[in-house]
Amino acid sequence: MNIAPNSYSGTRKRLLAAVASLAVVGAVGAGVLATGTAPVLADAVRVEAPQVPSFADVVEHVSPAVVSVKVKAKIQPTADDGSDDQNGFDNLPDNPQLRRFFKEFRGFGDQGGQFGMRRFGPRNHGNGEPRPVAQGSGFFISEDGYLVTNNHVVSEGSDFTVVTNDGKELDAKLIGTDPRTDLAVLKVDGGGKFTYVDFADDSKIRIGDWVVAVGNPFGLGGTVTAGIVSARGRDIGAGPYDDFIQIDASVNRGNSGGPTFNLNGQVIGINTAIFSPSGGSVGIAFDIPASTAKQVVEDLMRNGSVQRGWLGVEIQPVTSDIAESLGLKSDKGALVSSAQEAGPGKKAGITAGDVITQVDGKDVASPKELARVIGAYAPGKSVDVTVWRNGKNETVKVDLGTLPSSDKQASNDDNNKQAAPAKPDTLADLGLTVTKSENGKGLVVTDVDPDSDAADRGIQPGDVITSINSNEVNTTDDVSKAMTDATKAGRKAVLMQITRDDSNRFVALPVGKG
Repeated sequence: MNIAPNSYSGTRKRLLAAVASLAVVGAVGAGVLATGTAPVLADAVRVEAPQVPSFADVVEHVSPAVVSVKVKAKIQPTADDGSDDQNGFDNLPDNPQLRRFFKEFRGFGDQGGQFGMRRFGPRNHGNGEPRPVAQGSGFFISEDGYLVTNNHVVSEGSDFTVVTNDGKELDAKLIGTDPRTDLAVLKVDGGGKFTYVDFADDSKIRIGDWVVAVGNPFGLGGTVTAGIVSARGRDIGAGPYDDFIQIDASVNRGNSGGPTFNLNGQVIGINTAIFSPSGGSVGIAFDIPASTAKQVVEDLMRNGSVQRGWLGVEIQPVTSDIAESLGLKSDKGALVSSAQEAGPGKKAGITAGDVITQVDGKDVASPKELARVIGAYAPGKSVDVTVWRNGKNETVKVDLGTLPSSDKQASNDDNNKQAAPAKPDTLADLGLTVTKSENGKGLVVTDVDPDSDAADRGIQPGDVITSINSNEVNTTDDVSKAMTDATKAGRKAVLMQITRDDSNRFVALPVGKG
């Protein structure tokens, strides 16, 4: 095919123009600015993900009700001669720079207690002025300035300052405390009307529910952490009314007394303790339940103290062995180890060996639950107490007394532990060697077979066996008879009452086993 020169020249020009046009387009597509054109860039990365729950609305509404609590106390000087001795520097080397260093930095440390509180500033020994000793959290529960915190936050204090969410510092006075539940109530006078929060119905709280803790960790103020309810009904050995809610929201020093909220902005619990091998948060914190706090707080606001009902008995758990020895179908209830002299329980006829199973028709599952149930009644209240006695239920009416300021131990004035007859007897089936007591009441344990069930259950030499299955034992024949009676009744264990250090307890031992 022949192409004329003029035609070829025109075709070549058209091809060159097309190539140039493509080059411009490529440059612009690559983000290169061409003369007379605008840059074209790739879109930013954006992910369409499901929206996670936010706590912002809850925090926005409840934060004004949460405060920091600063506590001061008056410390009397230990010396008045102005020397270094009163500051504890008398044993330092005679080095001016070293002494100046310790004087400058003395006074910074942690207050003890379940959390510990950071001190702020020097101690100022010798001037008698109040100094900082603790710091925690709290929250308003009324418009006129009543607020709740922990007893261990304020227990050492004489002056109290509340710092609100917007930074205002207000003086507060102590209305009342309840060491048994670690609660305290303060009152702020003046300052206008306060934003306050209400207690939730914690019976509706479920394990796994979201919660938000607001407080003043390490003095930072206004700090919010979130987590879930990890467990309920925790007993950490803090007191007779342990029934804590466990949460995994981060709780640290200074959160003491602060609230934990549900997503409705209601207080489900009050931060009081943490489990921490390191001293910091490891995700295990314990809250006083709202139901407990509400009742205690109302009493403190009304009377300045809490008046609780008192049954006047010492109690212990019912184990499966004890339940078997008594013919109980389950290990629920509270076993009475002793009834205190002149106590309401003893006056009503409750005796050692009774198992309290109900109060006013409500089942009692454990000694802790019995303590909470009785403590919830007002002194003077008449209640029906159901006990398991001699293989059947009996009901006694008890007029509750007032719980003493300190828990009393039942006294045993028999003084029957020092017995040393020359010829001890052996209870081979039980793995015990015993002898009669000096006053003839009970048998004193002189030796325990280390491989026996008695040793496994903690019976020790010096213990006094006073009864078996509610029958007094003063001789080995009494023990043998009690064992035989238990066997005839189809029991696999006997319930032995032991006295040690002026207190009673019960131990279940298998029948016919050493």
